[in-house]
Amino acid sequence: MPTELWPPLSVIRNALETGSAVPEDGADEEPGLAVVAMPGATPGARGEPARVPAMSSLLLPLAELARRREAVAQRAFPARWAPGRLVSVLHEGRLLGVLLDRCIHGDLWQGWMAAGEADWASAFDVLLEPGDEPFEPMFGVIQAWNVITLEPSPRLCARVLGEVSATRLAAIRAVHDEWAAQAASPIAPEPGRIALRSVGGGAFTVLSGTPLGPQDPRADYQSLYRNSGLQLARALVQPEEAEASRARPQARPERPEGGWWGSIRRWFGAEGWVRPAFAVLALCVVIQNVGLLGGRDAAEEDDVRFRAVPTAPAPARADLLVRWKEGVRMDEADRLLQSISADVVGGPGGNGAWRLRVPEPVDALAVLAASPLVESAGPAQERQ
Repeated sequence: MPTELWPPLSVIRNALETGSAVPEDGADEEPGLAVVAMPGATPGARGEPARVPAMSSLLLPLAELARRREAVAQRAFPARWAPGRLVSVLHEGRLLGVLLDRCIHGDLWQGWMAAGEADWASAFDVLLEPGDEPFEPMFGVIQAWNVITLEPSPRLCARVLGEVSATRLAAIRAVHDEWAAQAASPIAPEPGRIALRSVGGGAFTVLSGTPLGPQDPRADYQSLYRNSGLQLARALVQPEEAEASRARPQARPERPEGGWWGSIRRWFGAEGWVRPAFAVLALCVVIQNVGLLGGRDAAEEDDVRFRAVPTAPAPARADLLVRWKEGVRMDEADRLLQSISADVVGGPGGNGAWRLRVPEPVDALAVLAASPLVESAGPAQERQ
């Protein structure tokens, strides 16, 4: 028996393909209700419309929806666009969500479409989690397969309704790269199933759906959202540019150069964008803790781990503690750590200290203490 996904595809199609999301005489309509023309109705005639709840109220209980939106309102995100910010844009009377990835030229931004129908998620959709709150619930599923290009414009009436962390954005970029590389998955297609899985060679874990199978209803769902993204992009360019873009074949992004290290740098760096030290040094923790996240023997590693109560891993042994000076760049810190063969095993703690494991603690401490990049360095407390 096929799984019934919610909301029904007919409701999603109506929300995306018709202009009924914002009635022409909206002042006469009740808030939260959309008008849907009955089958056989004359185009343009109101007749006896059917009133159905708006898409946002179909996704969550109303009390939970109100709580999350109140949290977004209290957060009062700044209006400026930036990587990792979740924005709503108005297109033909409908609100569409976009997670911004990076600015590619001038005011031109690239990102991914964001939706709210978790039941319809595929292996290349990333579900935002409670740790990502507050964010608009209508846009809690990031479609890493649905790339959007747009620029700030008064026509979009854009608002920032959420923001993901640098690590979460890097994980979404890793999922996008899997889609671009057409990476095969050993997971069986199972519409409606959501699971925790590893991406980026075990560097990240994300909640996502399963791959699409033959005659999968999610293929029609993706087609609806892909068309909405194309219509949005075409509406924001000049007619001759839109014609030229239709004539060009749509190519998937090329695989990044530099192997796995090059991918990690790009996921965190956004093509050379340098983050503050406290953000980029999380990169070192990701790399050195791959064993904790998924470094078991390949024959023993689960491809999908379903959500359960997490157990805290035993803390790794550390030899030294180091605090970096403000403004230290990733490449500078990385070179210094490599010079002493240091592994980052934790941090930053409440005092901003990173925990290092080194083969020669005495020599490594002397190098760190003499470096202009280091605020302070000393032995770790757990070392006997």
